[in-house]
Amino acid sequence: MTTAPRPPGEPVWHRRLALDPPALSDLRAHVRAAAAACGLGEAETARLVLAVDEAAQNIIRHGYQSDAGGPVEIALWQDGRDLKVRLRDFAPLADLAQIRPRPLDQVRPGGLGTHLIATIMDEVVYRHAEDGSGNILDMSMRWRGG
Repeated sequence: MTTAPRPPGEPVWHRRLALDPPALSDLRAHVRAAAAACGLGEAETARLVLAVDEAAQNIIRHGYQSDAGGPVEIALWQDGRDLKVRLRDFAPLADLAQIRPRPLDQVRPGGLGTHLIATIMDEVVYRHAEDGSGNILDMSMRWRGG
């Protein structure tokens, strides 16, 4: 199976896992540890963990239509002062034009995860995997710590 091109450099953390709600706790712990290994402060780490958790929940809910256990590849790496995260699912191709935050003045459920991700991360790119078997979310956060 062909996967998306690897990011430059070696990932600080890389896993392929079956994504389901109980796995999210372990995912958050691993992202927290990887961020700490990169030197992120507590506040930046908390924001990063929130963004990755929201993205993973969206993959479960929308990509895999709440069918728990769908595979996902997650990588986290440093590129200069940027901390980058890639989530790659193997779900049906998403309609990329539909992935956007809803206006916050609309009081209804849904759409806040993409808003949180866009607010927390400095760059967010949704795309289809090059081989057409799934979706990729690339996110980066500029490391502001010392």
